[in-house]
Amino acid sequence: MQKKKVAAALAAVQLYLQQEAEEEAEEAAYLPEPEPVSPARNIAIEPGQWAQSGRVDMMAGRRLIQLRAFSNAR
Repeated sequence: MQKKKVAAALAAVQLYLQQEAEEEAEEAAYLPEPEPVSPARNIAIEPGQWAQSGRVDMMAGRRLIQLRAFSNAR
């Protein structure tokens, strides 16, 4: 009786795996092929002048806040 249960479980697992493989094959048939990535797309884009200016202003503001916070600690 135990052998029948093991055989039934193995058959169910095999059927499940087979169904998954078929579903993946069907999905792959409908998906478009990915386009090859050109080397030009991998180039890092430098931030613009406005972004750079904003970052500099934020750093200056933080520096002023730190100076105020630590100058009174003496």
